[in-house]
Amino acid sequence: MLLSTFERLLTLSVLPKEGDLTTIRIVRDLKSALSFTEAEHDVLKFTQDPTTRATHWVNQVDPIEIPVGPKALDVIVGGFEALNKAKKLTTEHLPVYERFLEIQATN
Repeated sequence: MLLSTFERLLTLSVLPKEGDLTTIRIVRDLKSALSFTEAEHDVLKFTQDPTTRATHWVNQVDPIEIPVGPKALDVIVGGFEALNKAKKLTTEHLPVYERFLEIQATN
């Protein structure tokens, strides 16, 4: 799945921090795939607002292909669903959440 910088950061933010052994292994692999290389950090020049904790970047990098298998997809959608259930979804989440739901529906 092709994901932009913003989509990668947003997806990283919804991954569960706890779970069973299989889930945590999938989360570990997803974090590795979604994370940014040294070269990307050099280009993007990430900063974090100390007040809001929002992440900002200066430049863009091309979207990259992130391998997302069926179980990983369930973990990601589960993270978005947890936010939905807690009524913590934002408008920023919506397009990414909907993309993952569409993929899940076709599998």
